Amino acid sequence: MTTPSRPRRRALFAVLVVGLVALAWVTKEVVEGLLADGRAVDLGLLQLRLTYNTGVAFSLGAGLPTGVVLGVTGAVTLAIAVYAWFTVPAVPLIGLLGLAGVVAGAVTNLVNRALDAAVTDYFHTGWFPTFNLPDALLTVGVVLVVISTLLPEARDADAPRTQG
Repeated sequence: MTTPSRPRRRALFAVLVVGLVALAWVTKEVVEGLLADGRAVDLGLLQLRLTYNTGVAFSLGAGLPTGVVLGVTGAVTLAIAVYAWFTVPAVPLIGLLGLAGVVAGAVTNLVNRALDAAVTDYFHTGWFPTFNLPDALLTVGVVLVVISTLLPEARDADAPRTQG
């Protein structure tokens, strides 16, 4: 199987990030419209329940000024995006998908925080902190990146080449 060229892999990465950000944003808008009156929707294992998180993961830093949270998460998001941009040409496809999920989730939450001074969360389990689709993209993305590092072709790519 041939791998796409560097520009094509970066283009695929960019398209995936933009598509996932759009999906996450549309999901947020739909859920906010659906739950604007304060009600919850039971989906079985999950409930749709609208909450706003002014902090970061698990509401850490919720008491910090919005500018501080926005600045730190913005810097981390930028660093991850730059790392991903330079890495996607060399990672297995599953790693590319994972990096796209991580960047899309981080960017969506960053924009949400910048516009609303909080992240809109809506997936509620009752036993885990309420989260949103960008959080799920981040989590699944990290898992895919880890899996990609365990794949034989990823390990072989890092091995020194010998001439024989």
